[in-house]
Amino acid sequence: MKEYDFSSRDNSQNRETHSNCDNKIQYLLDTEEQLLQQISSRAPVPGVLNGICIALDCQIGNVVSLISLPEDGASEVGAIATNAALFGLFTFCSEGIVAENDELLGTLEMYCSVRRSPSAAEFQLIERAKCLAAIALKFDKEAGRQGNYGTRGHARVLGSVLEWPVSFN
Repeated sequence: MKEYDFSSRDNSQNRETHSNCDNKIQYLLDTEEQLLQQISSRAPVPGVLNGICIALDCQIGNVVSLISLPEDGASEVGAIATNAALFGLFTFCSEGIVAENDELLGTLEMYCSVRRSPSAAEFQLIERAKCLAAIALKFDKEAGRQGNYGTRGHARVLGSVLEWPVSFN
C-alpha cells in the first residue's frame, strides 16, 4: 500500500509553473497591444513611455525605469542618477533608444536596489521595451511633421512590430 503519493502534487506544480509562464506571456502581449493602440491613436507620448516603463518594471521586478529624451540634457540625466544613488539604487541598465538610421531618440535608464545586471530573459524584455519606445518616439516625430497619423501610420507601427525579438524564455 502506498502511504504517500507525490506524483499528483508534482504534476500540479509543473502545471502551475507552465500556467504562470503562459499568464506572463499573455500579460506581455496584452500590454504591448494596448501600448501599440495608444501609439496609433495619438495618445500623448509621455503617457505611452510611462506605460512602457511600468510594464517593464512589473515584469522584471525590483527595478525603476525611466525614458529620457535627448532634449532633456546630460545634466538632468546625471541628476536623476545622482538622486537614485542617494536612495540606495544602483544602475541596472542604461540603453540608448535608436531609430533605424542610428538617430538617438532617447535613453532607457533602469535602477535596482541591488547591484546586478540583467539576465538574458530580462535583457529580451528590455529590448522589447526599447522597440516600443522607438516606435512611439519615431511615430510621434513623424506625426508632428505630417500633422496626423492616418491608416498608413498604423501600418508602419504594426510593420515595425514584426521585426521584434519574439522569445520570452
